[in-house]
Amino acid sequence: MSADETAELRARVAELEERLAALEAQGGAEMAGEGLLAHLVPPEARRHLRAARREQLLAARVVLDRWISRLERDPGERLRRRESIPVE
Repeated sequence: MSADETAELRARVAELEERLAALEAQGGAEMAGEGLLAHLVPPEARRHLRAARREQLLAARVVLDRWISRLERDPGERLRRRESIPVE
């Protein structure tokens, strides 16, 4: 690699580092992703996706709350017991 190529690469790296610092100051990749999403997905669809994400989290909360309450009720109890069923 020649000295000119090395100098070009160093200048390019310095430029990219400056751009990265500017992005991080604005909120970084998070802001860039939201901006991209805003351009690709209509606002109504984003509202539906946000609501669906919220519902998934609420469902997970219900499951976790149930497990926690069962453990608090009887810490020694297993969550699921095996049962033998005779087959004739």
